[in-house]
Amino acid sequence: MSTGKLTIDLDALVANWRALDARTSCETAAVVKADGYGLGMARMARALAKAGARQFFVAVAEEGAALRDALGPGPAIHVFSGHMAGDADMIGDLGLIPMINSLDQLIRHVEALPGHGFGIQLDSGMNRLGMEPAEWAAVREVALGQSPALIMSHLACADTPDHPMNAAQLAAFREMTVETGVPLSLSATGGILLGEEYHFDLTRPGIGLYGGLPFKDAQPVVTLDIPVIQTRLLEPGETVGYGNTFTAKRETRIATVSAGYGDGIHRIMGPKTVLYAENTPCPVAGRISMDLIGVDVTELGFEPKSLRLLGAEQGVDDLACNAGTIGYEILTALGPRYDRRYIGG
Repeated sequence: MSTGKLTIDLDALVANWRALDARTSCETAAVVKADGYGLGMARMARALAKAGARQFFVAVAEEGAALRDALGPGPAIHVFSGHMAGDADMIGDLGLIPMINSLDQLIRHVEALPGHGFGIQLDSGMNRLGMEPAEWAAVREVALGQSPALIMSHLACADTPDHPMNAAQLAAFREMTVETGVPLSLSATGGILLGEEYHFDLTRPGIGLYGGLPFKDAQPVVTLDIPVIQTRLLEPGETVGYGNTFTAKRETRIATVSAGYGDGIHRIMGPKTVLYAENTPCPVAGRISMDLIGVDVTELGFEPKSLRLLGAEQGVDDLACNAGTIGYEILTALGPRYDRRYIGG
């Protein structure tokens, strides 16, 4: 087999959910949008539901439909994008809970699906989704009269604990939700780590479940082993790959592995990235191309059959740092060509 092997540890996923749940005294949901952060929404959600998660969050109604198919009736499925035009059948037939973001959405939902459950999303300062304070004040009594299932907002800077935006959003959220009598939710992974005052009635961890920062104690969920197609010996002065960006300064053994930017291994990470053979780091040699990467394996003293890009030695946030991005992007970019293997669960 010439494709990389992506191993996804469902027991680690569940352990991360339980660890975050243990940090609170409220209910803990799970965010499984973007196909479970690129790892397979159905498998992620079923493992989490088996562990006790009863509320899930997705980005759009279409994801909610796929999740309902995976989980069956019972678990609550919240849709961050709210009730968009054309969503009524999916929301109504599949029992989805749209998180209403505007007066227009509220009118659309009440007219199309009278009596059907919904939640409210408020903008506490992020200026992305949700009703702003003035809009919420204008519709608050009407909306509360329809008995929303949840009121939520989203923190912009929770991964920076000392950022003043956190306290400002907490104060804004408290002010907008005082005496609503409705369950409240403000925190994703970063907010959970900020402490009890940010937890309210429900938390919504996402990236921390999948082994990413800011949850430093997370267990690694993903391992990626890439097969070696060919090895060759270079003489000093010979080059590797497009643009001749790597020049051998000594007799050098190069392994060509079967993956590249077409598989979500970003080209920009190449100069700072290593792959591992057991515990030995082997640097990328030359540019990452669409399907192939050259790796300097001179120090190994043997020809490896595969090399590991992701695992305990090097996690998604290490690669993200090398690429100047965040772990979310590394996970969600993992391509469809990998041979995916789920363990545990």
